[in-house]
Amino acid sequence: MREKKPKLYIVIPCYNEEEILEQSLDILGEKLRRLAKEDKVAEDSRVVCVDDGSKDRTWDIIAKRSSEDKTFLGLKFSRNYGHQNAILAGMLESRKAADCVVTIDADLQQDVEALDDFLGKYMEGCDVVYGIRNDRDTDKAGKKVTAEGFYKLMKLLGADVIPNSADYRLLSSKALEALADYPESNLFLRGLIPTMGFKSDVVYFDVKDRTGGKSKYTIGKMVALALNGITSMSTRPLELIVFIGLLFCVLALVIFVLSMIDWARGMVVQGWTTTVALLCLIGGMNLLTNGLVGLYVGKAYIEVKHRPRYIIDQAIWDGSVNEDING
Repeated sequence: MREKKPKLYIVIPCYNEEEILEQSLDILGEKLRRLAKEDKVAEDSRVVCVDDGSKDRTWDIIAKRSSEDKTFLGLKFSRNYGHQNAILAGMLESRKAADCVVTIDADLQQDVEALDDFLGKYMEGCDVVYGIRNDRDTDKAGKKVTAEGFYKLMKLLGADVIPNSADYRLLSSKALEALADYPESNLFLRGLIPTMGFKSDVVYFDVKDRTGGKSKYTIGKMVALALNGITSMSTRPLELIVFIGLLFCVLALVIFVLSMIDWARGMVVQGWTTTVALLCLIGGMNLLTNGLVGLYVGKAYIEVKHRPRYIIDQAIWDGSVNEDING
């Protein structure tokens, strides 16, 4: 159990969010003030906006709000580094001051009123609190099916991912310090955070309809996230390749034995269609498995370079502009 009310930092990754950002900041600012008034968080709690290389007025909105209200802080990437890196940057920079950090999407489809439940779990002693959707009624049919299939596939492949979890979660300062020790560039936070093993719990929340703008998670980005999650958190696909290879070896041996028996009997075997079909099948499997191995090799190649996961171009942090916090 914790007794001291925490200093809460809310991290929002932003990418081309000019249509909804001002409204979202109004809602979060009001929510923080209510939490402070109810004595649930410290007065110096903050909202951290991370601009992930936006091409619209997103950073202008963040900078203006930060200059007007010290509750709001801002980080601006030098270019687009991706949603997961934006979340990571906000969390890692916030750990220096915050007792706990909550990450939430800029469109606020994730119910901000669930923050009370997150803080309640934190006060009970949890270092990680996962946000889990009550349902997927707001998703289109295609996204709903693919999302459910993704979590089942991840589980099947041995990755410890909580079904229907989102990037709406709370981490304590202790969990954030542990996360800072993970150096990998290929980030999949939904799979990475459960590996830390701290005391955890879940909070269920409703998902609202988006009030403006479009979701920045295109089908291509969702597929890329899924592939990154599978190849970052599990080697089961490589084990599956070995199993398939053994299966084809056994099949080839059976076909060879049957062919020798037919030859010994003097039977004329046509076999043209079968031969071509098997060649195409085996050739396709070779290309598929080589491509999968190539994904793992490519990820290893990126990791050994040790390039920075993000570069902060500008920062507005507790009243200081362009403060050097990249280290």
